Amino acid sequence: MKNIIPLFLASLLTVCAVRADENWITLFDGTGLDGWDRLGDANWTVAGGAVQATAGKGFLVTKEAYADFELRVEFWVDEPANSGVFLRCSDRRVVTDANAYEVNIFDRRPEPRYGTGAIVGVAAVDPMPKAGGRWNTYEISARGPVLTVTLNGVRTVDAVRNTRHAAGPIALQYGSGVVKFRRVLLHRL
Repeated sequence: MKNIIPLFLASLLTVCAVRADENWITLFDGTGLDGWDRLGDANWTVAGGAVQATAGKGFLVTKEAYADFELRVEFWVDEPANSGVFLRCSDRRVVTDANAYEVNIFDRRPEPRYGTGAIVGVAAVDPMPKAGGRWNTYEISARGPVLTVTLNGVRTVDAVRNTRHAAGPIALQYGSGVVKFRRVLLHRL
């Protein structure tokens, strides 16, 4: 009887965890890029449960468009890396911070107000957090015109209202350095 109770509790916790996550869509799970299109010449490779790039310039762009969502992205960058998570891209063939929201990953950005943790041109961050040299988690919410960004449990952008981009694909950027993404999950709202 003693052994049955821990087994029951463990299976109950597993069922609860599955139910809690059943509304989340896995965009990238570390095994392949089936739901993504490559844009540019970045040398994306999948290995060790992550997709990474170390040369070229480019993006991984979701095949689907999204409007209102919560997004969880795990990433690792070295200190000189330039990367970002682009939301609601209006042109999937040309991704820029002018036609999408760029949640930046750039610890050495010359203008640090729009570095790591900021939405370029929309919401500055002060002081800018550093992401280089470790695994990090972005939690990003886009609900109509309201955008929030949380990096490693700390809110860096709080309820910015911006109506510039209503819907579009999500893009993961490679600009320079070493950039890795592993778990990318989305929950439609």
